[in-house]
Amino acid sequence: MRTRYAIRKLVEKALDIKKLTPEIENEINSELTQLGYISDVDYEALELLMSEMDAGRIQLVSSLGY
Repeated sequence: MRTRYAIRKLVEKALDIKKLTPEIENEINSELTQLGYISDVDYEALELLMSEMDAGRIQLVSSLGY
């Protein structure tokens, strides 16, 4: 993906579909591994994702199921 704030864009995708799929999770992990650091914007996006998951508004799923 390698775009500016790629992690934030992935989090936005998860928030839009209200699901954290393995594909999105793997892309987030890949970005973190490749970058070796996390920007403030991406960090805040991940905090929001975790908060939404804790509140039950985002589901962790095994696949999209389309």
